[in-house]
Amino acid sequence: MTALPMSPSENAVRAAVARLSQTAPGAHQVVSCYLKLEPRDKTRGKYLIKMKNRVKQVAAELERRPLDRSQREAVAADLARVQRYFEEPTRLPPARGVAVFAAGALDLFEVLPLPHVHRSRLGVAPVPLVRELVALEEEFGTILVAACDRTSARFFEVTAYDVVELPSLTADATRSGKFHGERQAKRGNVLAGGFGEHNYHMRIRQERQRHHAQVADRIFQIHTQRPLAGLVVAGIGVDAAAVLPHLHSYLHDLVLGVVRLNPKHASAAGVREAALALREERERAWERAHAEAVREGIATGWALNGVEPTLKALQRGQVRTLLADGPDDDRRIDDALEDALAQRVQVDVVYDERARRIVDGLAGLLRFRR
Repeated sequence: MTALPMSPSENAVRAAVARLSQTAPGAHQVVSCYLKLEPRDKTRGKYLIKMKNRVKQVAAELERRPLDRSQREAVAADLARVQRYFEEPTRLPPARGVAVFAAGALDLFEVLPLPHVHRSRLGVAPVPLVRELVALEEEFGTILVAACDRTSARFFEVTAYDVVELPSLTADATRSGKFHGERQAKRGNVLAGGFGEHNYHMRIRQERQRHHAQVADRIFQIHTQRPLAGLVVAGIGVDAAAVLPHLHSYLHDLVLGVVRLNPKHASAAGVREAALALREERERAWERAHAEAVREGIATGWALNGVEPTLKALQRGQVRTLLADGPDDDRRIDDALEDALAQRVQVDVVYDERARRIVDGLAGLLRFRR
């Protein structure tokens, strides 16, 4: 059994994908499992109930496949191994998803914690189903988290499987502390000498603005070196969002949100979790936007709704964005996801309630009009 660390590095996952991709078809069959492990899936063991139902469904489907007795027994043993793995909660990685690949004939049992799973599904095929792993890294891209306070800024690159801290930035001359000017002289009933305090606070304000402008410049430099898929700014109080007005105009569209984090004490794991949470919120917004595009595009021929018409369009290579919201036990939808990933189609499994009211099992935004 090969189990990667709880937070595998990109290199480790790429090595696993390369290893799995080298599996050649043969007499063996490989069990491939993708399971969502978000908080709502862990409530009252929902993930385990779903997994047991899928195991039963796949076992029943195997009876209709042209496999000999030894193959059926091997697959049954692998399904049982996968189910046993999930029956022990302490084995679950602290991740939002997990992929498991099993084939006793190949001495294979690989567990990969994942930041995201499109849809919980279980498949049996001559080779491991790794397309979702490949697509995940490409779709996720790189999210930059800039955690800034009045005197410094820390930068973190968050990718699908990793978080790396980049060189930090320190303000040139930011001063702190209270103003200690000359004792004010009293002239009659009027206090004089307030100009020193005013100039002090003006200087502090200007230094903060210069610092935030430097942070924005650093973000722009990082983006030019390796284009970002998202940007998160972090801090405490008003400092959290102070960088936003200084950002280059086309970086504003990359902003996923603002989070409350203490830049000096933030851990890489905490930064990563905050970025993933904001990305998930953005995904719900994408789902709503795509569902509305389906609603509007049906009349003009640029969209389809419903399982059967969407499957036909997918077979013709006509779909550019696939939306899925079907029952967990609908194998056609699982197969549609695998087909879409093979075609490098954008996949949206819909979880937003408003979007789900629009999508009838499957829906598609099209590359060309029907």
